[in-house]
Amino acid sequence: MRDLTDDFLELIRRTSTDLPPDVEKALVAARQGEAPGSASRGAFDSILENVALARSDSSPICQDTGTPIFTVRHPAGWSARELRQQIRKAVALATARAYLRPNAVDSLSGKNSGDNLGDNAFPTIHFEEVEAETLTVDLMLKGGGCENVGAQYSLPHAALGAGRDLEGVRRVALDAVHQAQGQGCAPGVLGIAVGGDRGSSYLASKEALLRPLDDLNPDPALADLEARLVREANELGIGPMGFGGRTTVLGVKAGSLHRLPASFFVSVSYMCWAHRRRRMIVAGDTVRYTDRSEA
Repeated sequence: MRDLTDDFLELIRRTSTDLPPDVEKALVAARQGEAPGSASRGAFDSILENVALARSDSSPICQDTGTPIFTVRHPAGWSARELRQQIRKAVALATARAYLRPNAVDSLSGKNSGDNLGDNAFPTIHFEEVEAETLTVDLMLKGGGCENVGAQYSLPHAALGAGRDLEGVRRVALDAVHQAQGQGCAPGVLGIAVGGDRGSSYLASKEALLRPLDDLNPDPALADLEARLVREANELGIGPMGFGGRTTVLGVKAGSLHRLPASFFVSVSYMCWAHRRRRMIVAGDTVRYTDRSEA
């Protein structure tokens, strides 16, 4: 199997320093919707200036480069063990070159590893064998601020009047946004998973964040829910960084999982405005990097 360490390093660099075009487009549109001279318009001005500088200087978009989360879909015969080793080596190199900030801290001692390598959970790497000839790797950098305001609910939820239906999902999702206020570095993107167990539900909510902002959910009921949540979350008046304004979320992406009859979990993963995600596709000797919306 070929050594893809340098290619993984380039994937990390691009993800950390170059915001995907669909996210930047949404930020530009949101800025235009805010009143001239308002704190919210000023926040968007600063955000977009930062995005441009990061791209031109090949420097991180945000000082919190977050947890690197890799989703690796590989053909049969590829070694997940070797791919993991190459990804981890690339993460250490990216840290040395300041594309990533050293973020891996031992939970018991508090000691920072210095190279973003910890146990098998840091960086996070998910593997899936697929019936394809190409290797596809999605990388998302999930910052700590937005990770902290993620939430999981067990329905029914009496205090919110949320039952085991999509209306209940709507209520808890809006509660998650309200509770976050500006602490998740709004405007954010919501990834929502309905069902599953506690672990699979959180994982699916993060996978939903890999969807392009301008795609349409193939399930009409979920598509309607996504559109309604965007509209209603933006009516909360929280605005960018909690400064008030018309844009609190840039998008909502939802999916569903089978569940046990006894359980009805709703997981909400919150992504900050620095929605850093990129894809690498390896086909034969060719390596291509793309925003997922362009793939």
